[in-house]
Amino acid sequence: MAQEEIIFPNNIRNIRLANGMKMTELARQANLSLSAVSKIEKGVRRLNQKQLLNICNILGCKLSDIFIKESDDVADQWQSEIKRRLQDNENSGLKIFGSGLRKIRQQSGKTIAQAAKDAGMTLSVYHKIEVGQREIYENEIEPLAKSFAYTADTLLDKVAELYKSGELNKQINKVKERVKSVLEPGNPMSGIDMHSGLFGAKLYDSARKKLVPVFGMPVGKSIAFKKSDKTMIVAPMPLEGHKSIYAIKPNSKRLGGYIPEKSYVFADADATPAVGDLAVCIDADFETLDSNDTVTAQIVSVRADSRGKVYGQVSSPEEKIIGKTMHRVVMIVME
Repeated sequence: MAQEEIIFPNNIRNIRLANGMKMTELARQANLSLSAVSKIEKGVRRLNQKQLLNICNILGCKLSDIFIKESDDVADQWQSEIKRRLQDNENSGLKIFGSGLRKIRQQSGKTIAQAAKDAGMTLSVYHKIEVGQREIYENEIEPLAKSFAYTADTLLDKVAELYKSGELNKQINKVKERVKSVLEPGNPMSGIDMHSGLFGAKLYDSARKKLVPVFGMPVGKSIAFKKSDKTMIVAPMPLEGHKSIYAIKPNSKRLGGYIPEKSYVFADADATPAVGDLAVCIDADFETLDSNDTVTAQIVSVRADSRGKVYGQVSSPEEKIIGKTMHRVVMIVME
């Protein structure tokens, strides 16, 4: 039986096991089926950015930890498994049949969506057949052939004819190149960044641009501030790709209810606040902090005294705060 192509080699299973977590528990917390989690760990199902972020938070790991590095022990296992699955699918003839079917569809002028509809299949099933990742069952071959005005026998004959003529080689080689790009770091088609050593670096970069780190959480009357990307949230659309943006969970009561309790405050580390702005006021030099340092911060209203000296103001109770770093708040978003 053909096996689905590995499209997302990852460390999720290893991280889950290191945390002593069962697959059923990860599925429950991630609001995914057990089958979906199993496929994700096997690398045959992709995650969207929201799911990827959610799993990182559940496992308490960084986004970069999810992706396979060349130095990881599991990297060789993934490469071997990808090669084996590719060979299995080629030996079963599914790559040839799928490439032939795609050629016939293209010659007919149909879109993949039209072809799937005419064959009475879902788009996902039809696509997997075209790329050689799924078997064709006996009750499917006739409607599939009929959708192109063929009988089952003539459809198979047409695919054989295309293969013998060499017309399918280009498409089959494209599939091989796509798999080769995963197997060979440094291949120009791979999306593997040799400088970072990450498999799937393009996927990481794409996901990372849509996320911002959460640097602060309320503790008592202040905010515990830690410059770490261990916890990430999806950035509001206008903030995507801004590397200097970070988020803080506010201690809303200290600002007299100006900020909703269930919200995130986004600040720009490159933006200096002016009088009248809201700002994140940190009692340390932001640039010298590392991911192990935890300092105190507040969200403040920026004011100036009679001599023009800028300071932060909080209420409930009122307190004048002069920190070493102040970053302008650029957006507040409800959870």
